[in-house]
Amino acid sequence: MEIRELGHVVLFVKKLDRSVHFYRDVLGFRAIESPKHLRGLVQAFSSGRTHHEMLLIEVGENAPHPGNGHRSGLYHIGFKIGDTDEELAAAIKALADAGIPVQGASDHTVTHSIYLYDPDGNEIELYIDVPGTDWNDADQVLARTRPLRL
Repeated sequence: MEIRELGHVVLFVKKLDRSVHFYRDVLGFRAIESPKHLRGLVQAFSSGRTHHEMLLIEVGENAPHPGNGHRSGLYHIGFKIGDTDEELAAAIKALADAGIPVQGASDHTVTHSIYLYDPDGNEIELYIDVPGTDWNDADQVLARTRPLRL
């Protein structure tokens, strides 16, 4: 067996409409029409690469969050948003305009990344691939993380 690509991510969310707003209106995912019997319960999204990359399932406001910090489970989801620092700077501005704080910013040599949380507390990484870097060079991929300066 060989994994060819990451197909999709499924997240449980407390309030579907709030998360749909975040992923569609803030991050720019395209919402896919849900079957009538599932409307209001699930929402799929695609960037256009495949049938869907993200699926949200509403579980209600009282559902517990698995917590953050040192634990097993999902750490974060990374979304490539471009190839230039200008695109990353535009994303930071769009997040600020939407009232969503950036929690961190890192220069990983091969990527420049910003970090934020979705409405359910899941960490999201928005990144650009740095031109001229080599994802096949382990020294670059595993280089020490530095503060991001845009």
